[in-house]
Amino acid sequence: MLVQQSDSLEVEQEYSFHSDSVVKAKPAKPKTVWQVLNQLPANATPEQQDSAVQANFQPGKRIYNQRPDTIGITPGTRIRPDQRLGDVAHYRNPYLFTDTMSYSAPGHDRFGVAADPVPYTMSGDNVITGLLIGCFILAVISISNSRKFIARQAKNFFFTPKSERTTGITETSNEVRFQLFLVALTALNFSLIYFFYTLEAVADTFILSSQYQLLIIYFGVIVGYFLVRFLLYNFVNWVFFEPRANQQWNKSMLFIAAMEGLLLFPLVLLILYFGLPIKSAIIYTFIVIGIVELFVFYKCKIIFFRHFGGLLQNILYFCALEIAPLIMLLGTLMQLNDYLKINY
Repeated sequence: MLVQQSDSLEVEQEYSFHSDSVVKAKPAKPKTVWQVLNQLPANATPEQQDSAVQANFQPGKRIYNQRPDTIGITPGTRIRPDQRLGDVAHYRNPYLFTDTMSYSAPGHDRFGVAADPVPYTMSGDNVITGLLIGCFILAVISISNSRKFIARQAKNFFFTPKSERTTGITETSNEVRFQLFLVALTALNFSLIYFFYTLEAVADTFILSSQYQLLIIYFGVIVGYFLVRFLLYNFVNWVFFEPRANQQWNKSMLFIAAMEGLLLFPLVLLILYFGLPIKSAIIYTFIVIGIVELFVFYKCKIIFFRHFGGLLQNILYFCALEIAPLIMLLGTLMQLNDYLKINY
């Protein structure tokens, strides 16, 4: 033990007098070694620094661990056979897990604060993920079975028939069914996009018991829109135009709706799994709708109003049977959100 030398600094002691007795004042906050050394002169020797530290800090009582070393980490010790642990990983080990806080048996209550649950994300939803995987598989099967008809439609899409007797593109019943599935995929893509928009920009709490019900309602409304538009087209065309032109129009509209769904499917995947902002998704959706409406306007012109001066009739026909139902669909979806969301 170092002996305090004669040249060591004297430690100042503060005293206060109370009732004719001298009482040493206790500091409000214990000093640190740095504070003690900082009070010394700059030319203080190491012996003086050591003396100052010893005067201000008393060594505490050392308590050594008296428990047996069962894993042999203490140098120079030997493990007795009766002190070896048979199964360290077992949760009922009486040596390592005697504390009730670390007891992990099922049904045992523990103290502490519950951790925050993992937040819900659409990308981690098993139902929606399984639905998209199933739609992708069925879309691939549909395209592979009707690829010849789709290729013929794409090749002859901008072809203007020279007469009403021009032979149309024939298609089998399987091709029609697969294209109808692609139209259903288009409705599903529109419902998913509007569903994402609703959760992001409108509300995230509804009077429904499950969010899947909201998605089903959107899907039913959009499917109803396609059916109503198809019936309106067929009724008006049956009144004013010939059957061959009506058949050519129905095939063209089926092809356009199927291709619209294929264009929107990558957008749904980008929103769901790559975090595409909903604002960019809405802009892309309106661009796709605008391009599709231009194609519809063009097919309406070359099928029904090829004669000179038919532009005004084409615009009226297009606005009445294409633009008006689309605006009504958007208004219906917005009104549904007002009815279903919870207003606080």
